[in-house]
Amino acid sequence: MKNNNLRGTNETASPAEHATMKILSTIQRLTNQRESLEEITPDLAYMTILMVNLCFLGNPNRSSDGWVLIDAGLPDSAELIQEIAENRFGKNIKPKAIILTHGHFDHVGAITELIKKWNVEVYAHELELPYLTGKKNYPPGNPSLDKGLLAQLSPLYPNEAIDLKDMVKPLPSDGSIPWMPNWRWIHTPGHTPGHIALFRNSDGILIAGDAFTTVRQESATAVLTQDKEIKGPPAYFTFDWTEACQSVKKLKDLNPSIVITGHGKIMKGAELSRELEKLIGQLEKYAKSESKNNGIH
Repeated sequence: MKNNNLRGTNETASPAEHATMKILSTIQRLTNQRESLEEITPDLAYMTILMVNLCFLGNPNRSSDGWVLIDAGLPDSAELIQEIAENRFGKNIKPKAIILTHGHFDHVGAITELIKKWNVEVYAHELELPYLTGKKNYPPGNPSLDKGLLAQLSPLYPNEAIDLKDMVKPLPSDGSIPWMPNWRWIHTPGHTPGHIALFRNSDGILIAGDAFTTVRQESATAVLTQDKEIKGPPAYFTFDWTEACQSVKKLKDLNPSIVITGHGKIMKGAELSRELEKLIGQLEKYAKSESKNNGIH
């Protein structure tokens, strides 16, 4: 596998983008946040880096079976991710693969450095590949959809495609996930064209990416306090609200027992089911409003 001349977010970050990362680091200091793993099951743990979650799938008591990283955090977090992985699985035990829910900067920030370190393949939905192979940029952040500080800062966030070249592969079309037996991927467009969620039938665990969140990600105050509430995908980067609503409906129909979202704390049980039902009602109204505003009937 080749990894020559990979291009990631760090190498192309502008002064404004670096300023944004400093603001996010300040948020971490103000809240005295510490990055640490929270174990959901013996083979699944997640951690929060500043404002975004990533998952480690694999039983640390059976490290020889391998493990998988799901999403790759913010820029400049590669060393931290490697440190956490070594603490959990042992030194020099690299993942079998990295699975991306989508390609926004806060989910692929460390991907280039991790590929260079681990020489590991990356998998994403085929519709997400143009944003991961340098062919197409995401639209810039739209601050008009929310008055929160993080929404207002969104035009500064990196939106340029990264180029992982032949290190990124499309996920199998049958819904299976390499190195993740008993899991399946679900296409959940709306936030991005090729967004996916991951689901395990045996225990109902859902890794939702940014299909929906459990914190108001547009608000610095909410991110500071990590107040838990079901919200839609981060508004400033969501391109199609009708599809976003349909994706949430699809995920609710799975009747998940617990969810790890891309932003916010875990949610489970009756609370998760109840809050998803409320969110669908809100998204339906918003999608209808957006359609009217865009002249779509």
